[in-house]
Amino acid sequence: MKTQQHIHFIGICGVAMSALAVAFHKNGWQVTGSDKGFYPPISTHLNNAGISYYPGWHVDKMTKAGNPDLVIVGNVAGSHNAEWLYVQKQHLTYMSYPEAIATYFIKDKSIVCAGTYGKTTTSTLLSWICTDNKLDPSYMFGGLAWDGFDSAHIGTGKYCILEGDEYKTARWDNRPKFKLYKPTHLLLTAVSWDHADLYPTEESYSKEFQDLIHMIPEEGVIVANTDHPGVNNILRTYSSTNILTYGSNDQEYHYHDLTQTKKGISFTITHKQKTYHIESAMLGTYMAENITGAFAMAHHIGIDTAAIIRSIKSFCGMKRRLEKRHEGTLTVFDDIAHSPEKAAATLANLRAVYTGTITAIFEPNTGNRKSASIPQYQKAFTNADEVIIPRLTQVKTNIDETDPAMDGKQLKNVIAQSHQNVHYIEDDNTLIHHITAHKKEGDVIVFLGSHGFRGMIEETIQQL
Repeated sequence: MKTQQHIHFIGICGVAMSALAVAFHKNGWQVTGSDKGFYPPISTHLNNAGISYYPGWHVDKMTKAGNPDLVIVGNVAGSHNAEWLYVQKQHLTYMSYPEAIATYFIKDKSIVCAGTYGKTTTSTLLSWICTDNKLDPSYMFGGLAWDGFDSAHIGTGKYCILEGDEYKTARWDNRPKFKLYKPTHLLLTAVSWDHADLYPTEESYSKEFQDLIHMIPEEGVIVANTDHPGVNNILRTYSSTNILTYGSNDQEYHYHDLTQTKKGISFTITHKQKTYHIESAMLGTYMAENITGAFAMAHHIGIDTAAIIRSIKSFCGMKRRLEKRHEGTLTVFDDIAHSPEKAAATLANLRAVYTGTITAIFEPNTGNRKSASIPQYQKAFTNADEVIIPRLTQVKTNIDETDPAMDGKQLKNVIAQSHQNVHYIEDDNTLIHHITAHKKEGDVIVFLGSHGFRGMIEETIQQL
């Protein structure tokens, strides 16, 4: 008799999928997974958790111990994927990972962190604050924190904290992920048109956030960054009074006296004439926004302010969020900034504390390779002394695509309209040699993009 539930992940090597796999494993499930390939840090994470996985798509391996009780199907599973075809033919129970979160993680009090940017950091920080203060929330965020703090957890507390991504739930489900999470509390960081491959107009993108705020019940709360024009536009469609504002002006929670060094940031939050001094090892002035939003939500749900401040100070940050990968003669950063707007913000923060030459290697996501995104590249790289476009990761496109994605050469030409020093370097080894050969002490190399750069970051560090 089978006593342990078996869950299989098709596409287990994604950040979110692997996090979910570890959470299910720790909750007593037998977990297996498959993917095209396995690379650190995800492979290391899966190995450390004791999860069984294999490369490729093999029905015999997936069903070695019988059919799985549940299959989580990642977006990597195309129409010809053997395991996915078997799941459908055998009518096995399957879900997308957002559906699994909605089924197994949601609590009566569901805190969703959403927005064009800042949602991963705020959901991670808020998860840490609640965990550090013994609330044992269920949580899920789409990034990697430090060793010992998992990216997903099924807890026993009354709260869940979820990163609410606006991108589609699955290949077969175009709903934004956040619409599945039954939010009672919303932390809204920013709204600025993104993912042009899914949302062809700014209005279609904003409409999803309008729908989201109207999901919040009267007894819930919206904590909103009203420094951001897009957020204000969304809030104008909402008549309820259950809104708390934060930002750098006269909001209910406002931050000020911000200072930044290579070691981190410090600033003050003022709320109802009380002031709170904040210190964080995270880099980037925009992190003050994220921290203030998380502070406001944590305070609203009843966590003591002194405890919140201690948790913020002990928060070690996120991998791939202005992550310092190497510090020596040169400094190497890695950041998930996959849009021109996010790249511009990251580069501005680096320029504020580094005086040397900044070289940016940039790979945008699918939506930011579309012609609709071209105006956003105007002056996006002002704070970079040199911009390099690598060979871009291949993306799946529809045969009848009316706005095909730009290739690397085309993207280079777009950026070159407003920047004098832009290169397209197709060969990875040539690129690594180029960025390491003639650098001097104090210079900065920053990799910007949501893909993994095929090991170029690690190879660059080895060359220094």
